Amino acid sequence: MNPIAAFLIRSFVAVPVTVITWLICFFPLDFTFWSSTLFAILGGALTHVILTLVQNTGYLKKHQLTRKEYRYIQKNLKEAKQKIKRLNKSIFKIRDIYSVKQRIDINRITKKIHKMTMKEPKRFYQAEEFYFSHLDSLVELTEKYSFLSSQPKQNREISQSLIETRRTLNELSKVVEEDLYRVISDDIDTLNFEIDVAKHTIQKKKELKFPEENRWLK
Repeated sequence: MNPIAAFLIRSFVAVPVTVITWLICFFPLDFTFWSSTLFAILGGALTHVILTLVQNTGYLKKHQLTRKEYRYIQKNLKEAKQKIKRLNKSIFKIRDIYSVKQRIDINRITKKIHKMTMKEPKRFYQAEEFYFSHLDSLVELTEKYSFLSSQPKQNREISQSLIETRRTLNELSKVVEEDLYRVISDDIDTLNFEIDVAKHTIQKKKELKFPEENRWLK
């Protein structure tokens, strides 16, 4: 669930609980104003905490993760977000026209992988190579490329380094495409299975509808 939506749901429940607790403490129980206020705040806070635990437990159960796994994934996703920011910063600093498409593809794919993993944390295990190796390489190479291409005077050595870096980035962009495919591989398998089932169902209906025609075709 979206964190903002989850917070609004908790607040929607906690606020009425706070008000009702205060009214009960102040009127039927005849507590003082400040005592009623204290109990009301405690009641609302406790409701908020309980609902948070319920929501988190439901979320982990839905995605088949333990709390330890979720914390581990979130830690790595947070670090990856900073790396992607560095990557994009370097990408948009580069001004040469030779690698425009390459940079656009890298930006699109890295954001797509991260966004999908944020939405479904268990996909992280299918993208471990991307997060622990390929993303770091992309960041380092683009920062190097950005630095070299920004030099006012370029000699033969710098030009050769730029060509080599551009070639390596091109290879890496293909590698991260494979990372993306790996992340969505289960979805592709599921889709292919559903297509096979649908085709089988359609064929069965045709056979039931036109039994004689199918007999002669065989």
